[in-house]
Amino acid sequence: MTRSRLQRFLMIALAGAALAGAALATNYSLWINGRTGGGVAGNYADFTYWGPAGTAAGVNKKAVNWDGYNHISDQNYLVRNALDCFCTGSNWCYIAAHSAGDLMIGYTLSLYGGTSRYKKNASPGSDGSCANSDGSTQTGWNIKWVNVAAGAGGGSELANAGDWALSEPLVSDLKTGTARALYDHNNTRAKMFYMWAGAKGTLYSFVLPGQDDEAVAYHSAGGVSGSGGGSYCNPSDWLCNDLTLGTAATEGGTAKWSNHSVVFRDTAEAYNHYTSGNWQGTVGLVRADMVQNAQ
Repeated sequence: MTRSRLQRFLMIALAGAALAGAALATNYSLWINGRTGGGVAGNYADFTYWGPAGTAAGVNKKAVNWDGYNHISDQNYLVRNALDCFCTGSNWCYIAAHSAGDLMIGYTLSLYGGTSRYKKNASPGSDGSCANSDGSTQTGWNIKWVNVAAGAGGGSELANAGDWALSEPLVSDLKTGTARALYDHNNTRAKMFYMWAGAKGTLYSFVLPGQDDEAVAYHSAGGVSGSGGGSYCNPSDWLCNDLTLGTAATEGGTAKWSNHSVVFRDTAEAYNHYTSGNWQGTVGLVRADMVQNAQ
């Protein structure tokens, strides 16, 4: 074989190897549940918390199940397992979270998003963990962005007031002061958090400040910073400051956490907190966005 033919052969072989590597790259949509859980931990096909598993919810959707009962710190390994499995090496992830799932992914990125992670093979065992792919590591995870429905990253006054079972370890994490001090909410590792805030709140409106979805108020669902929950409303309500869209500070000047952007504010007061076993509430809006944009 002449040198020119050998060079051409090597170029073709290298190009083929590159194409083969590119073909192995896969995108995944990870769904992180909130309080009460419902799905089996480690079973990424169990969408009991959300609704029918056959419903479209983004490319290669996976349910990142945790018990929705114990402390965020105690259950966080399950989320790290999922991120290691599907969001390392050549694979990338879109994240969707609901309620306390917001607290969970925020905690994960802030505390562990800068750590060394082994690249995994995306073939989980029964416990939800995956084997190393090639023994190499990377820093953090390959995450495109995070969609949050009814986020509880700022906690809920229902936890403060004892409206939820005080015996649940998670409820102590969901107290507004505790949730806001649990980790650095500004440290998202440069990942954008897109927030959907519902306002169809009636049952607990006397406990939750401003607009709410019956479980969390706008200060939390909108990613508003501060050590405690403020009162924020729709523009039609003159009794409190507006929750602004996008990353801009609220009316009154309180900033949102870094990389937090409100993409939906429920001015029609039509969406509550609950999935109702069928991808309902603001989760339905996030699901539609995942179908369109998580590809």
